[in-house]
Amino acid sequence: MDNLTQHITYLQQTARQLLQGCQVKAADGTTLYTPDGRGNYAALWTRDFAYMVEYTADLMPPEHIEACIRYLMRGQREDGTVPDRVRPDGVPVYVAGPENAPVGEPNLDNPMFLVIACDAYLKRVAPHRRKALFAEWSPALDKGLGWVPRSPRGLVYNPPEKPHSPYGFTDTVGKTGELLMESLLYWRACRRMANLHQHNGDQRRAQEYLARAQHVEQGLPTLWDEKAGAFLAASVDCRQVDIWGNAYALAIGFPLGKRRSAVQQTLVRRYEDYMWKGQVRHLFRGEYWQRLLTPVPRDRYQNGAYWATASGWVMQAIYPVNPSLAERTFEELIADFQQNGVYECVHPEYRQLETYVVSACNPLGAARALWGRRAGR
Repeated sequence: MDNLTQHITYLQQTARQLLQGCQVKAADGTTLYTPDGRGNYAALWTRDFAYMVEYTADLMPPEHIEACIRYLMRGQREDGTVPDRVRPDGVPVYVAGPENAPVGEPNLDNPMFLVIACDAYLKRVAPHRRKALFAEWSPALDKGLGWVPRSPRGLVYNPPEKPHSPYGFTDTVGKTGELLMESLLYWRACRRMANLHQHNGDQRRAQEYLARAQHVEQGLPTLWDEKAGAFLAASVDCRQVDIWGNAYALAIGFPLGKRRSAVQQTLVRRYEDYMWKGQVRHLFRGEYWQRLLTPVPRDRYQNGAYWATASGWVMQAIYPVNPSLAERTFEELIADFQQNGVYECVHPEYRQLETYVVSACNPLGAARALWGRRAGR
C-alpha cells in the first residue's frame, strides 16, 4: 500500500469518525449533522451539511441525509430565503453570526448549497424515487435560486450600501459588488438544476437554468486581474485575489478558456504565499480583507488563518500541471492532522476548533477523485 492510499484510508476513517461525532438529535427526532464535534456550532448548517453530502455521502446513512434536507426546507422563508442554519428546536436562522448580533443580511450562498446537497443525494437513490423527490423538492429549490440577487451581467451581486453575508466561509467579510465564489456556486447550482429539470421532462426550466449559467460564464471575466493572473473576490469592496475562488473554479471545471492555464500557474508559482501545512489562506500571505462585516483580528479565522476546507480544491486545481505539488499538499495535510488534530482553521500562532468535519470531508472527496483508484475507491 503506497503513501497516498494509506492517507486516503486514514482520512476516510477520520471523516467517518467526525461524521458520527458531530450528530445531535433535534426536538422532532431528526439526526442533525453539525459542523463540529464540540458543540460550538450546535445546529444544522446548510453549507457544511452540503459539503458533507457532496464529498462523503457514502459515509452517511441515506435516511439521515434525506431527513436533514427536509429539515432545512421546512425553514425556508416565503420569499425564498434558505436558512443559514436550523437549530435543534426547529427554529431557522437566516443571517450569519450570533442571533443577537447578525452579520449583514441573509447569506447569499445557502440556496446554492441546498441544491448541491439535494443533487448529490438524488444521485444515490433509485431513478423512480429520484424523479418523485425532485418533483417534490424543485419548487423550494427554484424559489431559493430565484431569491439570489444578481447583476445585469448575471453574477451574484452584494450591494455595498446594505451587504449580505456572502459565502459562509467568508461570512465576516464585506465583499461587495459582483462576487467570484458566490457566482461560481450559482453557476454550479444552475447547471445541476438544468440537468434535474431536463431529466424530469421540464425542458423550459432546463433551458432557463442553462441560460443563467451561460450568463455567469460571460460575466465572470469582469473580475479578472491580468497582472495577478487570477480572479478578484469582488468588484467593489475587497478587490483582492481570492485563492479559494480561483482554486474552486478549476476544481469544479468552470470554463475559464485561456485563463485556465494562467490561474494554474499563479497557484503553483505563489504556492508558498497561501499554503501552510497543507491548509489554505483566503488571500496571499501578508494581505488582509479590505472590508469586514464584523471585527476579525489579522491572522485569525477568515482574515489570515489557513483552512483545510479548501485544500482539496487546490490539489485538484494544480494536479494537471504539477502533480507532485498536489501530492505534497495532501501529504503535509495528513501529517498535520495526524500530529495535531483536525481543526477548523490553523495558524503558526494558534489553532481553532478541533473536530471540524468538513476539514476532513472536503479534501477526502478531492483525494478520492485524484488518487482513489490506487485505494480501490
